Amino acid sequence: MAVRSEIITERRDSETPWSWPRIEPRAALLMLAASVLLGVWQGNTAWLAIEAGHTGIPWQQPYVWELTGMVSLFAWSWIPFATARNAPRVAGRWAWFVAVHLAGYIAFAALHTCLMLAVRAGLYPRLGWEAHDPGAWYRLGMEWYRALIGYVLLAVGFGLVSSWRDGQGRALRDARIATELRDAQLRTLVGQLNPHFLFNALNTISAVMYTDLARTDRLLADLGQVLRAGLTGDARPTWSLAEERAHTEHFLAVMIARFGERLRIRWRVDDAAATAQVPRFTLQLLVENAIKHNQDARSSLMITISAHRVDDRVDLEVSDNGRGFGRSPVAGTGTGLATLRRALELCHGAQTTLEIDQAPSGGARVRLSVPAGLAA
Repeated sequence: MAVRSEIITERRDSETPWSWPRIEPRAALLMLAASVLLGVWQGNTAWLAIEAGHTGIPWQQPYVWELTGMVSLFAWSWIPFATARNAPRVAGRWAWFVAVHLAGYIAFAALHTCLMLAVRAGLYPRLGWEAHDPGAWYRLGMEWYRALIGYVLLAVGFGLVSSWRDGQGRALRDARIATELRDAQLRTLVGQLNPHFLFNALNTISAVMYTDLARTDRLLADLGQVLRAGLTGDARPTWSLAEERAHTEHFLAVMIARFGERLRIRWRVDDAAATAQVPRFTLQLLVENAIKHNQDARSSLMITISAHRVDDRVDLEVSDNGRGFGRSPVAGTGTGLATLRRALELCHGAQTTLEIDQAPSGGARVRLSVPAGLAA
């Protein structure tokens, strides 16, 4: 049988490209207005100081100084915005964090100073003033000092606003996930609570209740955990891989009790992958599909569930030694995998990969790759 592979979503390159911030026109106008107001404010301060010193400097000059300085800072504000957006997190990457911001500050200060001096050099002759002299090195150093303050304020301000907007975005995304995954949870719950599942589970339990009360108690507890996970109306749309494994083990305990030696499970899960966030019932959906499409097979069905942490991603795989895709006698609509694809897109955006193909053992294999945490 030819291998059938379906790439659901494209995995982002291991090296995230540099992304430039997008500033909305309204935000840009507000920033420009704030820059002008701050320039006028500082111009007033400088004018009062000049008047107090009786320097004879035209009263307009302090306003030109401050306004050109503030507008120049505004013109290059996208530089600290870009570095704040793309600099790595501080934890564990101090050197790279400092290098990005140092380079950003040097570019910001140099371009700011050049633009400010160029504008003043063009304005002074038209206003009938003597050519602007930037002065000694200490005055140039003063501009770089002011640029440092401006850079820090802009970068921190952008970071705070971005964090707030990301938080709002996450809240909206979580609300959308909770709404859109409700149908996914209900579809999964229908699969759990359909008459065949309940009948088979209860029939399995009744078959052992008179001979092994301890096992009956365990199976009832497992069935209760499976039903409780599906019936929790206010549950999070995602949970950790460790929680998903615990839920799937409860489900499999009932299945193993039903099929006995015909069903075997092998877990290969790294401890480092346990905290990865996945949509609820991800693994259960995949192992349930494997069982459903091989339930009448005479040979033993081995399902292998693997999870490995690779840098900031987690690779999941569910494979079996059954018939494989395309040869199952059970007719299906494919809604399970479509639901899983949509859930992964909601949780992780475009940073997921879902592949469906043939396992080396000849059965079916589904492989997922997701970020270790939720997408921003």
